[in-house]
Amino acid sequence: MFPPGTLYTRRFADMHPNCNCCGQTFEPEPGYYYGAMYVSFGFSTGIFLVVLFLLSLFVEELTTAMVAVAVLVVVVGLLPVMFRLSRALWINIFIRYEGPCSLIPKK
Repeated sequence: MFPPGTLYTRRFADMHPNCNCCGQTFEPEPGYYYGAMYVSFGFSTGIFLVVLFLLSLFVEELTTAMVAVAVLVVVVGLLPVMFRLSRALWINIFIRYEGPCSLIPKK
């Protein structure tokens, strides 16, 4: 779905227009990936809970600023990964995966 070598660059959001194997368009309609924001929100919520749990294990007295900075650093650091993963999960909800290229019949 995404060009190789662009994960932690300014082009992390670039996508191929179509699948190289089956020709499926990666943007079936305008605004298709708005729903992927909800998936990304779920990831961010999970990250918040994990960071909060880890901080509570290792820090005796938690402050709001400490939690906010820790969550912000982790979420911003994982932004390109979460962006791509949420888009991939969103398209897989609605479009069936046909398997590796070698198993897809050529049209």
